[in-house]
Amino acid sequence: MSDRLRLILFDVDGTLVDSQAAIVSSMTSAFDALGLPVPARRAILSIVGLSLPQAMACLAPKQDLGTQGKLVEAYKQSYHQTRLALGAAHSPLFPGAREALDALHAVPHFLLGVATGKSKRGLDGLIEAHGLEKYFVTRQVADHHPSKPHPSMIDAARAETGVRARDTVMIGDTSFDMDMAAAAGVPGIGVSWGYHPPQSLTRAHHVIAAFDDLPKLLNEIWT
Repeated sequence: MSDRLRLILFDVDGTLVDSQAAIVSSMTSAFDALGLPVPARRAILSIVGLSLPQAMACLAPKQDLGTQGKLVEAYKQSYHQTRLALGAAHSPLFPGAREALDALHAVPHFLLGVATGKSKRGLDGLIEAHGLEKYFVTRQVADHHPSKPHPSMIDAARAETGVRARDTVMIGDTSFDMDMAAAAGVPGIGVSWGYHPPQSLTRAHHVIAAFDDLPKLLNEIWT
């Protein structure tokens, strides 16, 4: 592997952190607040990765845009309050995540970044709670981009870092992540521990079962 710059982008929810309990709880609170039937847990987890307006359109397709917008705001309020109350326990890191970030961050020509459907406020709060400030040179969030699977987040991360598509990878747990990677022309690496079953990651170039598998795979991709 040469020492030219490589960009390693991570999804957050379902990839780096296990936030399903927090997401389901806040989604339940949002629908309860508006007196609407709460979607099934499977349905809620299926939209993780989408920006909130798109997620609510999927979960409440019969509601008008105004009601969907109220659901978005109710979700944000519940999620923010719970995160402040629980800190790092709100969305714990998956086993091996910190060790993987440490190992990759130690390689001088590796640049790490985030491409997430979370808001800037949500991502900043999570990074602060876990002490991850040093790792990510680029942070792409829902506030500034179309929802996944649009390639905007990856394109912006590459523009910020000056890294070519062939020297970039996108790591995520959902089909939205893999579709975004394909749209941006970069290899997609799926993870098996997230919120979409591995068999749904049909556009992934590779699927890993543990963070320990990542360094060897990156070496194979970039050899």
